[in-house]
Amino acid sequence: MRRDDIAVTGIGLVTPAGVGTEATWSTVCSGTPTAAVDPSLGEVPVPMSCRVPPFDVQAVLGPQVWRMDRFTHLALTAARQAVDDAGLDPATWDGARIGVVVGVGYDSKDLVIPAVRKLIDGAYEKLSPLLIPRTTANAAAAEICIALGAHGPSMAVTTACASGATALGTARDLLLAGRCDIALAGGAEAPCHPLPSACFAQMGALSTRLHDPEGASRPFDVDRDGFVLAEGAGLMVLERAADARSRGARPHAYFSGYGTSTDGYHYAAPHPDGVGIEQAFTAALADAGLTTSDIGHVNAHGTGTPLNDRIEGAALTRVFDGHPPPVTSTKGVTGHPLGAAGAIEAALAALTLDHQTIPPTANLQHLDPDIALDVVAKAPRSHRMDAVASNSCGFGGHNTVLILQRA
Repeated sequence: MRRDDIAVTGIGLVTPAGVGTEATWSTVCSGTPTAAVDPSLGEVPVPMSCRVPPFDVQAVLGPQVWRMDRFTHLALTAARQAVDDAGLDPATWDGARIGVVVGVGYDSKDLVIPAVRKLIDGAYEKLSPLLIPRTTANAAAAEICIALGAHGPSMAVTTACASGATALGTARDLLLAGRCDIALAGGAEAPCHPLPSACFAQMGALSTRLHDPEGASRPFDVDRDGFVLAEGAGLMVLERAADARSRGARPHAYFSGYGTSTDGYHYAAPHPDGVGIEQAFTAALADAGLTTSDIGHVNAHGTGTPLNDRIEGAALTRVFDGHPPPVTSTKGVTGHPLGAAGAIEAALAALTLDHQTIPPTANLQHLDPDIALDVVAKAPRSHRMDAVASNSCGFGGHNTVLILQRA
């Protein structure tokens, strides 16, 4: 398969690091953490999150914003950014040839919890008829199609915290199969609500570093103790490279490899040997027609949980035969936006190629001695890269690896 089969021609990012691609990239490169105590989480055990900076949602999305849930607001905002970045005009495209694939890990809670209270109180007449269409996993993809006039294949993909990455791979498959000519793909999540926060805390997955919120998300650090819940969205415009060239588009990168696997081991814990990560990497490299020596950087899943980072570190060391390229985890800045993480990180990987610069892993003070990786820390690192990989994992054993090549 040629290295330039699928081009990334547009990127949209709405993250705790900033609203917009430039703002997000600048904050990620500065290594500035975004975690903070979150009063909206109330009396939960760990009232801490990474929130998207305030922005005027109605000014961006128009008067129909009232009918959408938070994760849809974020997805549609990122989608509009990506389309603008790609130099496309939805008023002139053939909507029948436009596909939309959005990864979502967990359904909405902001609207569901009040509705459950009404149900318990027997106030059925007060339940909104829009509750279902606003909160189903496909809501973001549907609203993007409505807003932008996309009438080709559209779907929601859910593979837990690998959802955004899997959505990008699925969209690539649609393009290669000729099912559409342009695909808007990525992930969106808005989980900063007391229920998921309390449940993740009960699992022991969240950092409890409440005395130092900014230092709470610390991937690969010896003192890491969990992730910080985050919201966000990342959407990319994908199209066949020949089509992009014919309209004079400048790609950020080429999307050349996609590999996915399932551990089939445990409902939450990764396989202790990291075999699923290795399998997904091997598949992605084969798909791209590359070897490990071609990969100049890995944007790791790197959640900051003790188990995940150790297993991922060992798996990457084996994949690269003891000589892995420089690695980073941008979750030190953004926190963990669950189903949106893989898409946001793939977009950042494309920007890493664009800028030939690897962002640092925030809060990494002392690398865990059991993790034999070259983790970029403290400052961005200029580095020659022709191909990079982005790795994502999810509850249920999902693993997805994306490979991007320099344009």
